[in-house]
Amino acid sequence: MKLVVPRLRQRDGVTCGPTVAVMAGALLDPGYRANLADPRWSDVEQGRVHAAANRIWPRALGTTPWGMAKVVSLHTAAHRVRYGWRLARPGDELADVERAVRARWPVAMLIGNAIPRHWVLLVGCDGAAFDCYEPSSGEVRRVPMAAIPGVQLQVLGFPRPFAFVLPCSNI
Repeated sequence: MKLVVPRLRQRDGVTCGPTVAVMAGALLDPGYRANLADPRWSDVEQGRVHAAANRIWPRALGTTPWGMAKVVSLHTAAHRVRYGWRLARPGDELADVERAVRARWPVAMLIGNAIPRHWVLLVGCDGAAFDCYEPSSGEVRRVPMAAIPGVQLQVLGFPRPFAFVLPCSNI
């Protein structure tokens, strides 16, 4: 998938979550997306989003799933949709994730090894694979659908999914 926004990369080692939230906001909100033409804006915005997502949680520990759901939901109110989160499950069929992505709702996925470490954003799906925005490189990478429940996400830097942030209700 070709994203319709300029290439966006996380500004440091702990802003993968805020960068994913900024990208999700850019995909959902054309007015917000227009700001990405200015790279200085995106660096400042990553910091602002990080603070908004983590009022109590230490920023050095990254972004929590509930914090991610909160900041992405800020861009969906006009669509009358709220984002929530759920844990990845063994043998997960990903029906809700696939349904959301096919309906053009980006889905954030928290991945890692033994512990959650990195946020990525599922932005497209063709039934065989997801297109996944990876914020440390700014690239969109193809991820076979079976790789997620199969704990084989090495193409994203970490093999295991921990949580998904996706649309969960109408407001």
